[in-house]
Amino acid sequence: MSDENVWLRPRKPARQVLTIERIVAEALALLDEEGIDRLTMRRLAERLGTGSTTLYWHVKTKDDVLDLALDAVFGEAELPSGGDWRARAEGLCSAWRAAMLRHQWSITLLDRPMMGPNALGRTDFLYRTLEEAGLPDVRAAAHSLSTFVIGSVTLQAHDSAADLTEHLRPYPTLAAHGLAHDWTATFARGLGYLLDGMSVIAPVGQPETARRT
Repeated sequence: MSDENVWLRPRKPARQVLTIERIVAEALALLDEEGIDRLTMRRLAERLGTGSTTLYWHVKTKDDVLDLALDAVFGEAELPSGGDWRARAEGLCSAWRAAMLRHQWSITLLDRPMMGPNALGRTDFLYRTLEEAGLPDVRAAAHSLSTFVIGSVTLQAHDSAADLTEHLRPYPTLAAHGLAHDWTATFARGLGYLLDGMSVIAPVGQPETARRT
């Protein structure tokens, strides 16, 4: 099992000045500039100024590199400190959204097993936050929030809304609201709706009379 996943293999000592951290940083730059399809082990080695053999000493495959790069994106989402459970949940979701928008290629990798320390640490933080709120089903609450973040980022990354006034004319309600909007404001409102619903059933912070109803 340990040979199948980059997170379960023991870390090898650095050779010369090449480290996992340098590999990940260069991989992020390449992915941001050119996308996943242009990432190859040979091109990454060239950008690092080293041979492929040296690169393979640290990572075995392109999948290893993608797993490491994706976890680095999660690492950019700073864990909120202070505030109540709702503020912490909102802060983490907003930070995660911002990180994925900076690295939009990451959206296509979210079906991979996320076993890195950054992804697991932030998931644990979210679960702990929702658990402290007293929600009866922490897993469902966390799933709802993460699905909303992923969906919002995916839609924004593929936004091609133009002036579709004529095309929407047969759909009067949709035409009245339109397709173009402020993505950040829409995200904030949608996240607020989800947290509002959770707040209704979260006993923490509610007056005693509300808990009995």
